[in-house]
Amino acid sequence: MKMRRLFALAALAAVFGFSSCQQEEEEAITQNEVSADALSQIAAMGFSNHNVQRMEGGYLVEGDIMLSESDLSGYHEQKALRVGESEQYRTNNLVSVGTTRTIDIAISTSLPSSYVAAIDEVIRRYNAENLKLNFRRVSSGYDVLFTKAPSGASYLASAGFPSGGNPYNKVQVNSAYLGSNPGTSYLATILAHELGHCIGFRHTDYMDRSYSCGGGYTNEGASTVGAVYIPGTPSGPDPTSWMLACIGTGQNRPFNSNDRVALNYLY
Repeated sequence: MKMRRLFALAALAAVFGFSSCQQEEEEAITQNEVSADALSQIAAMGFSNHNVQRMEGGYLVEGDIMLSESDLSGYHEQKALRVGESEQYRTNNLVSVGTTRTIDIAISTSLPSSYVAAIDEVIRRYNAENLKLNFRRVSSGYDVLFTKAPSGASYLASAGFPSGGNPYNKVQVNSAYLGSNPGTSYLATILAHELGHCIGFRHTDYMDRSYSCGGGYTNEGASTVGAVYIPGTPSGPDPTSWMLACIGTGQNRPFNSNDRVALNYLY
């Protein structure tokens, strides 16, 4: 199966995209582009500080996750240790739900019209799980906007994590690389992964990205606020999870039983 850095263009482990976190970025970002202080803060949050990319407004880490300057400067509570070797993970930042909550999703006209079907499939997949968190597509007044990535972006898609009880508000999709019709199921898998980040999920193979991305063993290190084990998820490999770091080109990954445990545990 042909593997690409699900979220990194041109061999850059970019946002669940080019490599949807597909194979790890081969093109390393030089240290002088990201300060030592920023790298230290990123590591303190429980994220890998390898191949960090300086982006407008923040940093791209682990291929498809955006961290803002304010994320790095905030207080990071030291808790949530890992358990086992390949489980589901979340951040401490989740979406406030209450009894129920509806998240409005919009798609920018900067993306091909064919992408609407993939967004609708993403919404269908999440809503089929009957969570307290519901999703709907709107034309305005959105909570999360799916929009085109900047020209020359080195990732397939990118997103961030919740803040202030709200989901991360933007998923940038590299339609220049994916094309106008990459396939509804494949694109929906990529976008559902990024929406997973927006509501607080980290990569399933956080402890060893080589499981889905290939290459050498990559343990991103002990985590603090950045990676919290979700009870009830497996301690062994989970080859079909929607939150694996990388995906094969054209692959469809709907939620599996372990994904459903994780989704229902949080929401």
